[in-house]
Amino acid sequence: MFVLDSHCDTPSQIHRLRNIGVWNEHGHVDFPKMKAGGVDGAFFALYIPPGLGPAEATSYAAELTAEVYDAIDSAAGEAALVTSRQEALAAQEKGLISVFLGLENGSAIQKSLALLRFFYRLGVRYMTLSHSAHNEICDSCSPSEPRWGGLSPFGREVVKEMNRLGMLIDVSHISDDAFYDVLECSEKPVVATHSCCRALAHHRRNLTDDMIRALAQKGGVMQINFYPVFLDDGFASRLEASGIESRCEAVEAAFIKDPADPAKRAAWYAVEDELASMDRPSYKRIADHVDHAVSLVGTDHVGLGSDFDGISVTPAGMENISHLRLVLEELKSRGYSETDIEKIAGGNFLRLL
Repeated sequence: MFVLDSHCDTPSQIHRLRNIGVWNEHGHVDFPKMKAGGVDGAFFALYIPPGLGPAEATSYAAELTAEVYDAIDSAAGEAALVTSRQEALAAQEKGLISVFLGLENGSAIQKSLALLRFFYRLGVRYMTLSHSAHNEICDSCSPSEPRWGGLSPFGREVVKEMNRLGMLIDVSHISDDAFYDVLECSEKPVVATHSCCRALAHHRRNLTDDMIRALAQKGGVMQINFYPVFLDDGFASRLEASGIESRCEAVEAAFIKDPADPAKRAAWYAVEDELASMDRPSYKRIADHVDHAVSLVGTDHVGLGSDFDGISVTPAGMENISHLRLVLEELKSRGYSETDIEKIAGGNFLRLL
């Protein structure tokens, strides 16, 4: 079995001076936690904030990539950068953690297919087309007013070139119209690297039943996100009523601006602890979303994409990646076969690579 988390925002935390070669008291992902959790590999998502200008977005993506390379080099003998299923399985044989690269937000390629190819050459093997704002490729799910009504003309070129390169297209974060445009344009299966089921939690980031079926019919895979807001409407309501979110954003922004400041780091950790003290849904809610997706499309089209290090709070019992196998144990207790668990744990996603 190869256990794969298809979406961790750990590069942003490396940029904020986290040493992922040691166990961090705070933080969702580092190499010791991955080993403790029996996680064989993860996609480190190069998250590009939507507020960055075109040149700044490209530069920031390149900087994050360089920092991931450095982090792997600093943890010699612990991990390896991989770009394919074959390389990941070879790393597993050697006892190494596999680090894949994903690019979260196509704004980093500006309007240039050459830049798309550049990031592919650096090792990026999927790209999340947008984030929480429209860009030159497509509409995001977040703003209510569309810009393109789905994919832009340039976005259609991007889809074709990603197909040619063999780079996976990630439809998490994009609008419903853009989602269907991608399925229409792509000649190859596409993925949702970190999304949940809208039937169970009504956030617009989640996929409807029809979207899940359409994704599977194209041969794609849906990876279940661990963010409690996407998992459970009750928690989303409690979080909104608490008023913590706006304070959380301000404290995190100050920390991002100066991550070397111990006071700002401590303030951010205090907010995380406050969020963790809330009444959170259990990690078993992740399995509920797996169950729902499987009921629609079977076990060949579902996996796990935590969004660790990109979310401010986790489900109870899933405080970091060292606990990830609890989800697999829960699935086993619900009657999933070993073969099906192997598919959900990582086999389905690796198949698309």
